[in-house]
Amino acid sequence: AEFERDLLIERTHAGLIRAKEQGKVLGRPRSLTDVQKQVVREKLGEGASVSKLSRDYGVSRQTIQRARDEVRGKDDHEDGAERSVEHS
Repeated sequence: AEFERDLLIERTHAGLIRAKEQGKVLGRPRSLTDVQKQVVREKLGEGASVSKLSRDYGVSRQTIQRARDEVRGKDDHEDGAERSVEHS
């Protein structure tokens, strides 16, 4: 049984690798496309509320907040500088 289980795991792993090589996207589908995320950020910049946008797009408030913070996170780390921690 253990041998069969190892064969199954090996075949599954090989199938996943083959799927990735063929360009298939694995995992859960995104709730917002990149274009939608950009529009959300623009609307937030214009003063739209997170709650209103989440209702409009049919996603959670957390999804809208994550889209908003996605750019902030990239901006913080673009220069490659890491935050230093001072030791007392």
